[in-house]
Amino acid sequence: MRHFVWERYWSVVKKEVIQIKRDRPSLAIALVMPLMLLFLFGYAVNTDVNDIQMAVWNQSPSAASRELVDQFVHTHVFEVAAHVNSYKEIEAMLDDGSVNVGLIIGPDYTRKRDRNEPVDVQMLINGSDPNIARTATSQAQLIVQHKAITLQEMKLQKQGLGELEQPLGLDTRVLFNPNMESIVFNIPGLIGLIMQNVTMILTAFSLVREKERGTMEQLIVTPIRPLELMLGKITPYVGVGLFSFCLVLLVGTYWFGVPVKGSISLLVTLSVLFLVTTLLLGIFISTVAKTQLQAMQMAFAFILPSVLLSGFMFPRDSMPLVIQWVGGLVPLTYFLEILRGIFLKGVGIDALWKDVVGMSGFCLLILTVAILRFRKKIE
Repeated sequence: MRHFVWERYWSVVKKEVIQIKRDRPSLAIALVMPLMLLFLFGYAVNTDVNDIQMAVWNQSPSAASRELVDQFVHTHVFEVAAHVNSYKEIEAMLDDGSVNVGLIIGPDYTRKRDRNEPVDVQMLINGSDPNIARTATSQAQLIVQHKAITLQEMKLQKQGLGELEQPLGLDTRVLFNPNMESIVFNIPGLIGLIMQNVTMILTAFSLVREKERGTMEQLIVTPIRPLELMLGKITPYVGVGLFSFCLVLLVGTYWFGVPVKGSISLLVTLSVLFLVTTLLLGIFISTVAKTQLQAMQMAFAFILPSVLLSGFMFPRDSMPLVIQWVGGLVPLTYFLEILRGIFLKGVGIDALWKDVVGMSGFCLLILTVAILRFRKKIE
């Protein structure tokens, strides 16, 4: 009996391979689309905030005030877009979006600085984009604090009191991503997101296509069981998806310069588990949808929440606990932890076993539900 089960399974695999060869547009999507999306989003998705456009109103033109402006520019976080002569000009530029920051140096800046008197500079920040606003605020505070300490040290040296000693210091070491580059964090996530979307859409049309083409009747009269049919249909796509995964992995490693610090074999093995899970998810969608249009709509209805809830864009720790639980129903949530753990930290299965168990559980759950949903009859 076991032999005949495998025989029926392989008959479905062969049938699906022939279908893939005939459906060249779908094969092209599976092979080319991941690379296109990785190049597109690899350059587009960047959370590093650089070159914030800044307008400067310097009411105390001098070497000292120009030195302060240069310190803002040298951080590469700010870029002087214009020099203005009034508040109205700054407000107008903030309103039309030509600048996001306005730096205002008062007319008494140089005089007070030369006398070692306290002096303030003002910064107007466009808060409509919180990410830019937070970066501009923190960087400006660091620049001013560093400048204040330098001026205080110069004052003490003039008075013959030696250098200013800091009573408290902080020794920081950034692990895994020392330069804190967003691309190092984003590329592994993009690989997982792209592979989920492409593979799920491919199989979301599988059974629906059988219904629309009228070939479902041929399956009804055969002794093929639901499990054999599900696994037989996804097996060729696992091979196609694994080949696509290897392509985007090579591009992410050698083109974008994000090396894999952990085990390649472990990464590929767990990627196969993820591909099986997403392909089964597409099969489940195919058992629910009546038409290919419905299958496409349902697939995209799943993709958007997976982007938001998986931790790809926003940290899951900052989400409400209920939303974190909902995110646990998305297989991409577990795969992102696996990808970033192996890519960035170089960890092994001992650190990733919880995510592996979670993804395996989801795989078994969706397989069971898909089998229960499938009926070898025309509805």
